[in-house]
Amino acid sequence: MADTTATQDISVDKLNEFITKIDNMKKQEKMDLSSDQDLSIAIMNLVSIEEHLFFSGGKTGNTDYFDLITEVREMRKNLLKKIIKEYEGEVWCISKHLLAASMRLMEVGTKAQSMGKKDEAYDLFRKSYELYSLFWGLNMKIIATGDVKKIDDNAMNKHDTEKSGFMGKLGTLVKKAIDCCLE
Repeated sequence: MADTTATQDISVDKLNEFITKIDNMKKQEKMDLSSDQDLSIAIMNLVSIEEHLFFSGGKTGNTDYFDLITEVREMRKNLLKKIIKEYEGEVWCISKHLLAASMRLMEVGTKAQSMGKKDEAYDLFRKSYELYSLFWGLNMKIIATGDVKKIDDNAMNKHDTEKSGFMGKLGTLVKKAIDCCLE
């Protein structure tokens, strides 16, 4: 039987280590997370532009839309390299899709909210933020894909008393690390 107390301590230690690491990087001006956050939103929009160009080309039959995809894609790739400097395996592609899915859920949530479906909107916004947090977790190396083990839907491990789950804790970390209001 594994020592679950040690597992809980490791998780807490990892979270505290990450927060300290980010604070030190900010102090040393090695990392401008608020600019990276802005850049990630721009990248989300570039992915959306690629999608809209594709659908416009398909709907109209005008291949000029398809030709524009290449230019937008190259810009998106170059900008993504500014955030994702090192990666292994499929992390690059996963990152792109995490941003794209986050953006789409945010847009669908906004539409639901405008139709008065607040509960549905809030659920979509939460999911959007979870995907966005997962993007940062992967790319800031807060999480390693091999370390993610599901205990239940709401807990990091069986000693997790907050029951906010892995995604909730990751979202909290992202909130602490990326404060766009700090200059």
